[in-house]
Amino acid sequence: MTDDRNPASLRSHRWFGPDDVRSFGHRSRLKAMGFDDVDYQDRPVIGILNTWSELNTCHSHFRARAEEVRRGILQAGGFPVEVPVMSLGEMLMKPTTMLYRNLLAMETEEVLRCHPIDAAVLMGGCDKTVPALLMGAISADIPSIFLPAGPMLKARWKNVTLGSGSDVWKYWDERLAGNLCDSDWKGIENCIGRSAGTCMTMGTASTMACVTEAMGFSLPGSANVPAVVSEHSRLAVQTGRRAVEMAWEQLKPSTFLDAKSIDNGLTASLAIGGSTNAIVHLIAIAGRLGIELTLDRFDELSRSTPVLADIRPSGRYLMEDFYDAGGLSAMLARMTDLLHTDCRTVSGATLGEQIDGAEVINDEVIRTRENPVAAAGGTCLLRGNLAPNGCVIKSIAADPKLLQHRGPAIVFDDYPQMKERIHDPDLDVTADSVLILRSAGPLGAPGFPEWGMLPIPQKLLQAGVRDMVRLSDARMSGTSYGTCVLHIAPESAAGGPLALVRTGDEIEIDVPERKIHWHVSEEEVTRRRAESGGPKEAPERGYERLYAKHVTQADRGCDFDFLMGRSPGKEPSIH
Repeated sequence: MTDDRNPASLRSHRWFGPDDVRSFGHRSRLKAMGFDDVDYQDRPVIGILNTWSELNTCHSHFRARAEEVRRGILQAGGFPVEVPVMSLGEMLMKPTTMLYRNLLAMETEEVLRCHPIDAAVLMGGCDKTVPALLMGAISADIPSIFLPAGPMLKARWKNVTLGSGSDVWKYWDERLAGNLCDSDWKGIENCIGRSAGTCMTMGTASTMACVTEAMGFSLPGSANVPAVVSEHSRLAVQTGRRAVEMAWEQLKPSTFLDAKSIDNGLTASLAIGGSTNAIVHLIAIAGRLGIELTLDRFDELSRSTPVLADIRPSGRYLMEDFYDAGGLSAMLARMTDLLHTDCRTVSGATLGEQIDGAEVINDEVIRTRENPVAAAGGTCLLRGNLAPNGCVIKSIAADPKLLQHRGPAIVFDDYPQMKERIHDPDLDVTADSVLILRSAGPLGAPGFPEWGMLPIPQKLLQAGVRDMVRLSDARMSGTSYGTCVLHIAPESAAGGPLALVRTGDEIEIDVPERKIHWHVSEEEVTRRRAESGGPKEAPERGYERLYAKHVTQADRGCDFDFLMGRSPGKEPSIH
């Protein structure tokens, strides 16, 4: 790392510094936009990669935050340039933002590589924007720092505190069961989204914000600051200032991220009872560093990491409470023996230095080691003949009585069929049934959507059932809950065993033993495979064709195979 404040050491100097006709053109075009020599001469150029969009509620405050980032960059003597990149709004993009995570990662990498940018502030928050921005920045290997959107404020309906996502599923079940009137349902709709920002439960957005801070990719204390409080504005300014320093220091992702950083992110995710989606994203992030993160490593850490954050959907509180209780830094300070505290971070300090002295304010929200939400295993890896390459279950959010269960399968070939049949009064289903959805993986949907929290049949809801064993090759929202086995690999559309399961087959899960078993003989499996139609055909054109040809399976992070591994980091020629 260097910090000699020599303008010739800046990457942007190749564009603006030389006395030649090409640099003349670069400088003259900046002047056409009203900039003067003093704006960019001898200053680091800091790209503000903004994922703001009017179709992304989580980022609806990013116009203002970009201006605050700009203020921090100017304060530190940098030249801010805002570059809009694709916004992945979880609620409104179909079939799923996961289909486009790799597209944003590619855009981020190329935007950073092809422009005269010395360092970047990555503005994201909504679920897939976080890993996409990190993956692209790692591959570009240009000094980068992440600014999380922050969670929205707690919501209230009558005298009830609502949590986005989690309470949607809860009250929808009650409505189907006949326990909630249309007027109350509309009242919940009107108030459950309290403000700008990401879900205020421990969904994928807040999980990935915590993972990012624990890995050292954002400023200390940044992960949990609510989106619309003044502290978040100050965080934006601080992040802008720090980006300028990182440009001078040449603090690239390759200089502070390593396998131990990834372990820190994974351990933090487990301790907060985080989203199962973090597993897929961390595998992909590690892959961009040339690090092979396996599901077995995840399960190894799961067995030794307590769940300390009592946050919905697996706990009682919300992200605003977590922030008020001391936030991620305070929680990490309670588990330093499980972390690599010597890892460097974008702040310039080590993780241990960052969390030293962090204080927990509320032991109910952030539990002590002696009184955890769960001693270990909040999320678990299962393997067996139905999932040769593994699958996952968020056991802390499941009914404990169902963690060892055997029952007959009810199979839905795809999501439209499930939606059509699930509430049919004639569906032959009981509370012991195992609901199975296939054609929901990376190739099958396509895009690996969040369909894994299959709805409970209405007639069972009316009978008081609120959880069942559900299996799929899909993901589920981090705000979801229930006994949902997810990410079955290989997926059905790729010819995995899930494609051959039939209604009536006995399925068994044993979470304490980390097993999943399909009670069908090898001979019957061979016979069914011979009768099957084979893998799904690839789309005919466009991005979906590229995606289908190159996306890896869930256990390998769903990245594109040609983007995995360290980037050669070639600089563009300037002529």
